[in-house]
Amino acid sequence: MSSLIDILDLSTAELDELVHTALDIAHDPSKYADACRGKKIATLFFEPSTRTRLSFEAAMYELGGSVLSVPSGAISSTSKGESISDTARIVSLYADIIALRHPLEGAAAVAASKSAVPVINAGDGGHFHPTQTLTDLLTIYREKGTFENLTIGLCGDLKYGRTVHSLVTAMSRYAGTRFVLISPEELRLPEQIMTEIERYHVPVETTSSLDEALPKLDVLYMTRIQRERFDDVAAYERLKDSYILTPEKMQFAKPDCRVLHPLPRVNEISTLVDDDPRAAYFRQAGNGKLIRMALILKLLCEADGKTKPVPGVPMPGKRCPNLRCVSNVEPELQGLFRESTEKDDVCRCAFCDTAVK
Repeated sequence: MSSLIDILDLSTAELDELVHTALDIAHDPSKYADACRGKKIATLFFEPSTRTRLSFEAAMYELGGSVLSVPSGAISSTSKGESISDTARIVSLYADIIALRHPLEGAAAVAASKSAVPVINAGDGGHFHPTQTLTDLLTIYREKGTFENLTIGLCGDLKYGRTVHSLVTAMSRYAGTRFVLISPEELRLPEQIMTEIERYHVPVETTSSLDEALPKLDVLYMTRIQRERFDDVAAYERLKDSYILTPEKMQFAKPDCRVLHPLPRVNEISTLVDDDPRAAYFRQAGNGKLIRMALILKLLCEADGKTKPVPGVPMPGKRCPNLRCVSNVEPELQGLFRESTEKDDVCRCAFCDTAVK
């Protein structure tokens, strides 16, 4: 594997391998203290981030490596109009691995197609966030001892929440998984993610009531309603307080339920829940460093110096309708599309997975 763009780039065997490497790092960190000596990671973050950027940087330092950091697009050449393709080409001359966060969906795939070193997608718009999913998986395993036969509730912004999209895709592949999707009608899980769940025949329940869902759950994955993903401010204001988890609500949760959240939170989890032993979200943040250490080791070990072309075929005259898609912002990118598995005339943008007729 040359880069990690989508959680589906990893098989379940590879997911299990990464989790067990992370567990070994937690058990004996000194064994890994010089594993990346002489190696450099470039953290290119064109959206605000605290946990993800710092955990990547802490991961590399604890592996004995070094960090080249661009914490804001405002201080990079992208502010002068440099393309993602050119940025990736240049940075891959200076670093051994790149962690990229970008507001445009498909940006990480473009970077991987031009970079001579592995690229890790640290979040591309509302699309994917595979290393958060690895963090979530490690947390689930450490808290529950298994990935199988779990009922997982996902609550809040399921439409734009890239962490939700990646987690659902990953957990769909484990036996006995059940999903309870808790959201307002306007923030339901996108069609293409629902299609992915259906492909694995995973039972799904959809509801707008957190109170009704809580007693059934082994894991509750809370998310914030993301202001930055809304074009309509009025819609955000109407939906932002749809779900607030309180100690009173936690009375209805199982004694061994675990509450996860990718953070940052706003007010969707009361601070009064923090001392509940079922609240795992701060432990979850700590797990992010461990799993990113494991991933960095794997990618550097398997790096082959080859680029990763974006899979798809050009369709002259067809454009992706998603205005957040990288193909609509970077003029040198032609539209690339993949045929849909659905029995209709829909294809999907190769960059952001948006359906195009």
